[in-house]
Amino acid sequence: MNVLVVNAGSSSLKYQLFDTTSEKVLAKGNCERIGDGGLFTHKLPDNPELNVKCEIDIPNHTEATKIVVKYLTDPVHGVIKSMDEIEAVGHRIVHGGAFLKESVLVDDSVLEKLEGCRDLAPLHTAAHLMGIHGCIEVMPNTPQIVVMDTAFHSTMPAEAYTYPLPKDMCEKYHIRRYGFHGTSHRYVSGKMAELLDKPVEDTKIITCHIGNGSSITAVKGGKVIDTSMGFTPLDGFMMGTRCGSIDPAIVPFIMEKENMSPDEMNNFMNKKCGFLGVSGISGDCREIEDGYFKNDPVCVHTFKLLAYQIKKFIGSYTAAMNGLDAIVFTAGIGENTPVIRELVCADMEFFGIKLDKSSNDAAHHQDDSVIISAADSKVKVYVIPTNEELVIAKDTEAIAAKLK
Repeated sequence: MNVLVVNAGSSSLKYQLFDTTSEKVLAKGNCERIGDGGLFTHKLPDNPELNVKCEIDIPNHTEATKIVVKYLTDPVHGVIKSMDEIEAVGHRIVHGGAFLKESVLVDDSVLEKLEGCRDLAPLHTAAHLMGIHGCIEVMPNTPQIVVMDTAFHSTMPAEAYTYPLPKDMCEKYHIRRYGFHGTSHRYVSGKMAELLDKPVEDTKIITCHIGNGSSITAVKGGKVIDTSMGFTPLDGFMMGTRCGSIDPAIVPFIMEKENMSPDEMNNFMNKKCGFLGVSGISGDCREIEDGYFKNDPVCVHTFKLLAYQIKKFIGSYTAAMNGLDAIVFTAGIGENTPVIRELVCADMEFFGIKLDKSSNDAAHHQDDSVIISAADSKVKVYVIPTNEELVIAKDTEAIAAKLK
C-alpha cells in the first residue's frame, strides 16, 4: 500500500511516501516557511540526481499539500502517476490527551477530540489540525489516519501517571503523565525485543530517545510502565533548550524576580534552558560536543549533567521493573554521539551494564542495530536507529486496509 506520512508543524509540512509492503521510502521532503515565503525540498532515495530544492510561495498547509502531490505525481520528479495511487494518509499527532489512545480514522468526532487537545499542546495541535484539514481538502476521498505519540504510553499504571494534585482538579483538566515520542519508543523497543530472542512478555527494556527533545521509557513485557516526559514534553531531563524537571518553586520565584508572565515563563523554560542555558553557547549538541573535546569547562559540565540525569532514570526504571535486559539509545544524539553513551554507561557495573568502548565509538551514522555492550555485560546495550514514520505508515495501512 502507498501511504503518505505527514508531520505538520506550524510553518512546515514534512512528508514521506511509503510502499508499506517493502517498507521502502519512495520519496520524502519538506515544505518550510509556510506563510512566510516558502522553501520546498523533495528527495528521491533511488534517484538523488532528481532531487528538488527551490523557493516557492507556500501560503498555507492546503497549498503545501498541493505542492507535495504535484511533485509526487510529476513525470520527471515523481514516483506515482496520479494522486489516486496514494491509498491513505497517516498524520503524526504529538498529543492525543485523554481522548485519543490509539491510532484512528479521522472523522468529525476525532477532529473534535483533537480540538480538545489544543490546551495540552497548543502549538503542536494547531499545526496538526492545519495539516489534516489541508490534506482533506486536497484529497477528500483518501482515508486520513492519526497516530498519537502519546498512545504507546497509555498502558502506564496509575501510580506512574498520577500527579499528587487534588483528584477533582486532575480530572477536570485532564492532568496526568502522558509521555511522548511514543512511536519511537514503540519501534525501538520492538526491535530490541526481537534481538533478545525471548518472549516479549519476559522482556525488560529501557529506551533512551535522546535528541533536541528527549525522553526515556521503561518497557516491561512490551508495555510502557513509566516514561520521563509528563503532562507536556517539558518534563524529564534537560534537552536542547528545555529545562526538564526542576523544583516547581523555581517557576514562581523566577517569574517574580524577572517580572515574567506565564507565557514568557513557559517560553523561557522551553526555549532558553537546557544545553543552551547551562552552556551559554548553544542548544545544538554538536556544538557542545566540539567544546567537550576541547575541554571547554562549560561544555564538559553540560555533558556530565546530561549523562547524570539519564543515568538516574535508568537506575530508577531498573528498580521499577525489578531488573533489566537491555538499554537502547536512539534519535539524533542517542544514535550519533558516542561520548554521551559512554558517560551514561560508565560506573554502572552494579546494574550489569558494561560498554565496549571500540564498538561504541564506531556506532554512529548506522542504518541498522548495533550492539555496543561488552561481551560479559549482563545487560545488552544497543544503538537502534528509530523509524517513527514507518510506525505511522504501518498503523495507517492496518486501519485503511479494513476499509476496503
